[in-house]
Amino acid sequence: MAKKTKVVRREWTKSDIKELKAHSKARTPVVKIAKMTKRSAGSLRQKALVLGFGLGHQR
Repeated sequence: MAKKTKVVRREWTKSDIKELKAHSKARTPVVKIAKMTKRSAGSLRQKALVLGFGLGHQR
């Protein structure tokens, strides 16, 4: 039986949000942002959607 991975939730700091906006303007690929921030691509897209700007193919 496969082991389940434990979900680790991290709060979004103001600097995290600022960095995400900068990557959005620079049109950095979501996969690259995910590796740098150690967050999933889905969580990055969801946060961008909530904040009102696009990432990846949503632009």
